[in-house]
Amino acid sequence: MSRANPNDDHPLGLTVHSMPVPDQGLASAGARTRLGRWKMLMVMLVCAAPVIASYFTYYVVRPEGRRNFGTLIDPQRPLPDVVGTALDGKPVNLRSLKGQWLFVSVAGADCDAECGQRLYLQRQLRESLGKEKDRLDWVWLINDTQPVAEALLPALKDATVIRVPSADLSAWLVAQEGAALPDHLYVVDPIGNLMLRFPPKLDPEGALKAKRDLDRLMRAAAFWDKAGR
Repeated sequence: MSRANPNDDHPLGLTVHSMPVPDQGLASAGARTRLGRWKMLMVMLVCAAPVIASYFTYYVVRPEGRRNFGTLIDPQRPLPDVVGTALDGKPVNLRSLKGQWLFVSVAGADCDAECGQRLYLQRQLRESLGKEKDRLDWVWLINDTQPVAEALLPALKDATVIRVPSADLSAWLVAQEGAALPDHLYVVDPIGNLMLRFPPKLDPEGALKAKRDLDRLMRAAAFWDKAGR
């Protein structure tokens, strides 16, 4: 076997690569983080824009200087992460109701005459919306453990009825001073925020004003909102 000639030795070829500069890596990572945050913010704005537009149209754009009958709830009070019980005994998380306008009432399951009148009014106001009614869910939140009267069940076939602990409802809903939670009817937007509270114990004149509010709200949301979740 031949031996290498020492005269044939050549210097080793070395390729020198520049070392990364720590500050440049941090700056690049920071830029990517900021870009990701901006993208996330844009997605959130796109998702929220329709409801924001409805609020703006309903409360800011007021042809003829109209006044709203319902009270805007501020600050926002989102649907709580609370699990209630449907009439069939199945658990229902209140946040699962998001994605649809909600027309909400609160009462005990024994439902006295005043409660019955409020449920009837709630149903009639929803029915008065005509073809738009499917964009507004009728919701009755029961705040006790009593059974619902059998005679009442047929009238509730179009309603979403959920039993929720009273303490959880008190932490979410808010009544006007001097009134109780069951005295009001409430509107929740599709994002899940409590939006409107109508005055307590609506009389026929108040019901007509509440209907006008609901009509305007549904019209303001008509360009983007569809029935169903």
